[in-house]
Amino acid sequence: MLSINNLTYYIGGRFLYQNASFHLNERDKVGLVGMNGSGKTTLIKIIQGLIKPDSCDISMQKDKTIGVLMQEISDIDESQTILSEAMQAFQSLLNTKQEIERLTKEIESDQDPKKIEKLSALQTLFEVKGGYTIQSKTEEILEGIGFKTKDLSRPISEFSGGWKMRVALAKLLLEKPSLLMLDEPTNHLDLPSIQWFENYIKSYEGAVIIVSHDKQFLDNIVNKIIEIEDEKIIQYQGNYSYYFNEKSSRIKLQQNAYQNQQRKIRDAEKFITRFRAKATKARQVQSKIKLMEKIDLIENAKDSVKTIHFDFRFNNSSGKHVLEISDLSKSYGVQTIFINTSTQIIRGDKIALVGANGLGKTTLLKIIAGTETYSGKCTTGYQVKSAYYAQHQVDSLDFRNDIFEELTHAESGYTEVELRTVLGSFLFSGDDVYKKISDLSGGEKSRVALAKTLISRSNFLILDEPTNHLDIHSVDILTDALINFKGTLIMVSHDRQFIEAIANKIWYIEDYKIKEYPGNLSEYLSWVDERSISHRIKSEKQSQKTERKETNYISYIQQKEHKKKVRSLKKDLTSVEEIIHLLEKKKKEIENKMLLPEYYSNFEKLHILASELEEINEKLNELHENWEKLYVILDNLGIDKI
Repeated sequence: MLSINNLTYYIGGRFLYQNASFHLNERDKVGLVGMNGSGKTTLIKIIQGLIKPDSCDISMQKDKTIGVLMQEISDIDESQTILSEAMQAFQSLLNTKQEIERLTKEIESDQDPKKIEKLSALQTLFEVKGGYTIQSKTEEILEGIGFKTKDLSRPISEFSGGWKMRVALAKLLLEKPSLLMLDEPTNHLDLPSIQWFENYIKSYEGAVIIVSHDKQFLDNIVNKIIEIEDEKIIQYQGNYSYYFNEKSSRIKLQQNAYQNQQRKIRDAEKFITRFRAKATKARQVQSKIKLMEKIDLIENAKDSVKTIHFDFRFNNSSGKHVLEISDLSKSYGVQTIFINTSTQIIRGDKIALVGANGLGKTTLLKIIAGTETYSGKCTTGYQVKSAYYAQHQVDSLDFRNDIFEELTHAESGYTEVELRTVLGSFLFSGDDVYKKISDLSGGEKSRVALAKTLISRSNFLILDEPTNHLDIHSVDILTDALINFKGTLIMVSHDRQFIEAIANKIWYIEDYKIKEYPGNLSEYLSWVDERSISHRIKSEKQSQKTERKETNYISYIQQKEHKKKVRSLKKDLTSVEEIIHLLEKKKKEIENKMLLPEYYSNFEKLHILASELEEINEKLNELHENWEKLYVILDNLGIDKI
């Protein structure tokens, strides 16, 4: 689908790529990796056509489309509602719908055959292209990435930048480009949304290129890794874990091959030096020299990832009880977050606060950090020194300082070399440390704020999405540091491997209460799945029980109605039988009278009796018919007629 050959791009006094190549098939799911500054974002922009390289042969099938999600968005109309803006992905269908509405209105007053024909064609086209399902598709995507149904009619301007990014992502997914390129798409998603997003991308019909620091996300989605390293683009078939193991093996093999070749070269050079002057060895020396001239030198493979260790320091350990929360309640207007909830944090706890966005995770961190009002008690323990990192912490930076000055002024006690090491682990190296804070991007400022938080000599860390603006290597450094941190921490993160490696307890918010699971993330997620299955089974049983009750009630009503009907039929049958009996008795009496001389010899009296008898016979005929009908009905119902 996409082919890039001989890509060369020179910028800032160095090559990002030299004669690099790679190919992309129609349904490839690719993870794009490399050190910060290696050229990942630049490569996306080259494919997009926003940057022209020094040389490159790019070919892409003409009917293919490209969709890109970068970390900064600019094409969202904030005056629109969430739903209406996302539905702009179906612009051509929306235009068709407007044309259908316009023609329909015109035809009400002008029955022009051409207009009617055009309207019919447009309606058929609209239906064939799924025009009647675009709203339901849009709602499904928006709710999948975390929006609640009630949010869809709200204007975008009411939402934070992270939620606006979700709208842009939903819009892109609905457009379904042939090639989807995503730069850190999970940065603003919570765990449930990430899991939904993974399943969506797995079944996505087009090709996908993803830049992400979330290794588990890459493991679960991609079938190919493209690494930018040493001005080259190297392809690995498989997910991130396969790439990591394969690359490690390749480096070891190349290093062994290099060392073996160097040993042979040294041996050959020793031989040449030792026997160059001896005539008896001249032929062998010349042979060695010619062999050395023809040898293809093997480069020594260097691991591009420098080994950097970052150690936390604090002057005093806290007491056993780091934090006590009692009867905590919090609301924003009519929106309730917590109701009389209580819990505690013990020294050594490393807590991950997980769950869907909007439940109150960040609010709880703000309460613990002392930056949010609440009712109840939230008390820190003996000798607790806390440090809070959140996205808004950039406001605490002095924009007049350069990066190095900002960390120096923190008076952490770290040496210059140690501070440079810290900054290096957060993607600031060389002269980058002298950049002014005011000149940094939002992500760079966040990394400075994080570095400043971590050197604060605090024994209690409160971290809100600390990995959002880091690359994979920096996340690994931070993970290693937090694993070895001897203090206490609570964090919010969507990076599952990061949580899995660090957290020994999981907190979640349910029914306006803070609840705790005493284990790691994988155990918690398994427990959630089991509980979900248990709830579903219980719900199904309850539903079946309710259904049985309803069925039994219906059956009872039906039986009651049936009995009532039978009683009525039997009563009618008895009544008919009684009338028949009376009429037959009266008929017998008339027939007996007609035999008496006083009646059969008197024509007038006989005529009267004959008329009465005829009338009785007609009534009897009707009654016998009714009786027969009633008898058949009762017989069909299987009812005893007695």
